[in-house]
Amino acid sequence: MDNLEKLRVLLPHWLEHNASHSQEFSHWAQLVEGDNQEIAALLQRAAASLQAADAALREALHRAGGGRPGHGPHDHHHHHNLPE
Repeated sequence: MDNLEKLRVLLPHWLEHNASHSQEFSHWAQLVEGDNQEIAALLQRAAASLQAADAALREALHRAGGGRPGHGPHDHHHHHNLPE
């Protein structure tokens, strides 16, 4: 498996993780908003940063010849240590 093939597996996985974490950060920002506006704003900023990173990851996936993440079945492996 060459490096581009590895990236076509890893990038959708990273995008899914980012989406999950971004949603979780936003959820927690809403939960603490009444208690601590500063922390809520930082969590929202973290969520926005992940969303911005996703744009670069999607472009990398496109340039690596991968499909559109989030469309179609979950067809990649969850192995962080891919074969050489």
